[in-house]
Amino acid sequence: MIELRNVTKRFPSGSGGVHTALRDLTMAVGRGEFVAVVGPTGCGKSTALSLVSGLEPPSMGTVSIGGEPVTGIPDGIGYMFQSDAVMPWRSVVDNVAAGPRYRGATRSAARAEAREWVQRVGLGGFEGYYPHQLSGGMRKRVALAQTLVNAPSILLMDEPFSALDVQTRGLMQDELLRLWSGTEAAVIFVTHDLEEAIALADRVVVMTTGPATVKASFEVALERPRDVEEVRMTPEFLAIYREIWQSLKEEVEKTRGRGVGRVA
Repeated sequence: MIELRNVTKRFPSGSGGVHTALRDLTMAVGRGEFVAVVGPTGCGKSTALSLVSGLEPPSMGTVSIGGEPVTGIPDGIGYMFQSDAVMPWRSVVDNVAAGPRYRGATRSAARAEAREWVQRVGLGGFEGYYPHQLSGGMRKRVALAQTLVNAPSILLMDEPFSALDVQTRGLMQDELLRLWSGTEAAVIFVTHDLEEAIALADRVVVMTTGPATVKASFEVALERPRDVEEVRMTPEFLAIYREIWQSLKEEVEKTRGRGVGRVA
């Protein structure tokens, strides 16, 4: 479904030179597969999402979706950012209806579809509210509905829940798994939280310190459906965590040696 082959991405640096964010990165994601990507801060994980989405072209190598090279923003892409993309001047239902309207649906059809998704993300009764009237977790639910109402075949998520408190984050993780299940959407989920990566994903990809490439890929052999809070307490989860952390820890320590101290 998604393939990055021998991809390198360079950007102009502030000093007039060139910064290499990714180098010779190869990664594939199958239809219906949920892949979480972890790695040190600044290693280029978000850049990889930009390449898949078509927002940035690779400097070298190829990015393809369904066997076709990505030359612009492909159809069927859903993208959730760390910051909310809700429009403050629109109500909840009109925020969610924006995607169907853009695709050509009539106003009444778009709002009917949006109301259904507002219900599905647990915001029934808040259709007429505006973003400033909602909590952070509720705005994330709106953003999730905005994304999924378009029935994306590929879902790109860039630390979408990182700003939430622990309890709300757990609820949103469960909500995401419930709504994604059975859609056959391929997911790339970037996170700085290894526990979150394991609880959600079928596979966890560890990236090296920048310029990044794939260091290792780990299958997450935990049964679905999952309750993300309960699965964290199982011996199987802890065993997978220890295995992946051994690989990730080396890259984190390299980054700390450069003066950066957070996993991302």
